Formats: sequence, C-alpha cells, structure tokens
Amino acid sequence: MASVPPGDINTQPNSKIIINASGRRIGWAIKTTNMKRLGVDPACGVLDPKEATLMAVSCDVFDYGRGDTNNDRITVEWSAKQFRREWFQGDGMVRRKNLPIEYNP
Repeated sequence: MASVPPGDINTQPNSKIIINASGRRIGWAIKTTNMKRLGVDPACGVLDPKEATLMAVSCDVFDYGRGDTNNDRITVEWSAKQFRREWFQGDGMVRRKNLPIEYNP
C-alpha cells in the first residue's frame, strides 16, 4: 500500500495554536534551532481531523546583543499516522513548517 502524504496544518503564531486542517489524524512534533534558549510544551502529540492544540513557547533569559538570533526558529513536523516519536527521527514522509522567532529585546 502506498504512503499517503499528510494534509496541511494551520498555525496562529500570536496564540501558538496548531490546527489539523486535513481530514486525517496526524502525529506532530516540535523542534527548535536553539534548545538551550527555546522551550515548547507540549513537544509532540496527536490531532484528529480539524482538532487544535495550544502550545506554550518559553524563552530563557539571555543577553540579546551577544548572540546570533537570526536563525532561531521553531519547526512543526507532522505525519499522517498514529503517533510514535521515532517517525520524526527517520527518513519517512514528514511535512515541516518553520515558524521564525522574533525577539522583543
């Protein structure tokens, strides 16, 4: 049986909401480019069709002018299957959406 690509997700960055816009259940996981500075809770989960989840994004205190923050981002990855964290560590069919981070110094 051929693999079916996962549908789209919608994000609302002001509220940090992830919405499964597809007609299939998806498993999702969050990655960050700076794990020492940025945290996300929950970091993974499952969404049924049209279901949404609210994530909390946190940032540890740091000296804004001393480090490069241009590439800081959060990436949402999702796959159209029952959730298992290992999916996002292999080379299976996974979709990605990058959310750039804008700091308020």
